[in-house]
Amino acid sequence: MMLLNAINRIPEGYSEVLYQKKKYSVTKDIYNNGKSFKIYAKELQGNDFISLNYYITSTAELLKPCEMSDQKVISFLMQLKPV
Repeated sequence: MMLLNAINRIPEGYSEVLYQKKKYSVTKDIYNNGKSFKIYAKELQGNDFISLNYYITSTAELLKPCEMSDQKVISFLMQLKPV
């Protein structure tokens, strides 16, 4: 639930956030009547990126990072600050 709250702080569509004193572009898409999310963030002045899917099922909430650790994604979601 904590991750869902962090995901809900990001507006749908394009936005920009600060993470570890660096600016990232973020794209958030919402699917299945708010039951699944796709988030892609790219560092604007560097090479870092964050990519994840998040699913809400009848029994669980599932974080599915794309080619990176859960911890990297969780850190980003919990520490980002909207610009």
